[in-house]
Amino acid sequence: MGLEILHEDRDIIVVNKAAGLLTMGTGRDGGRTAHAALDDYVKKGNHKSRERIFIVHRLDRDTSGALVFARTEKAKETLQKNWEEAKKTYLAFVEGHPDPKEGKISSYLAENEARRVYSTKDKRKGRLSHTEYKVLKEVGTRALLEITLLTGRKNQIRVHLADKGWPIVGDGKYGKKIRDNKRLALHSHTLSFDHPFRGERMIFEAPVPNTFHKMAAAPQPEESTKKRRNLD
Repeated sequence: MGLEILHEDRDIIVVNKAAGLLTMGTGRDGGRTAHAALDDYVKKGNHKSRERIFIVHRLDRDTSGALVFARTEKAKETLQKNWEEAKKTYLAFVEGHPDPKEGKISSYLAENEARRVYSTKDKRKGRLSHTEYKVLKEVGTRALLEITLLTGRKNQIRVHLADKGWPIVGDGKYGKKIRDNKRLALHSHTLSFDHPFRGERMIFEAPVPNTFHKMAAAPQPEESTKKRRNLD
């Protein structure tokens, strides 16, 4: 199902989710979600089992990486109550070279009837959102960013980077869709939070998939590709 379990105990399960897998169902996915897969996992094939999985937060379908679920309703409520204290860092390849190389992007985010998120100056329509970024390296016409999510709004990172003119590679919704891009180049790399029962700080790192690394270089123009074929 595209899930790797990074940690599990009686209160939580932390996974590394693959790109292309929904966190939870929408009614049209046929049960092919991270939530459904883990629900089956904890039931161990017994449909009468009272074991359940509870959603704490979400990742976009096309975003890979660290994601935590609760195994009890109390654990879910405790995690969500203290979620502002959780720290989430992402890696993203973007089009262009951000300038300055480090900074914070802030705007009010709203969602229209087509479910597209956008920045607005109208405080009554949007919710104030903050995203910190830092350039780790530049590769050709693209750059690798480390992103710290200070607020957790839908599509926040994607919209903020697109607003600055640095859309995430492979983002056909807020950037541009390129045929050679097999996925969205956004990965939830580290996730840290206080354990809901023991209270200790826990830090998890989701390994970066090869599909993400392959998006570092921009595809060659079609004309150049034809010329190389003729030379061969």
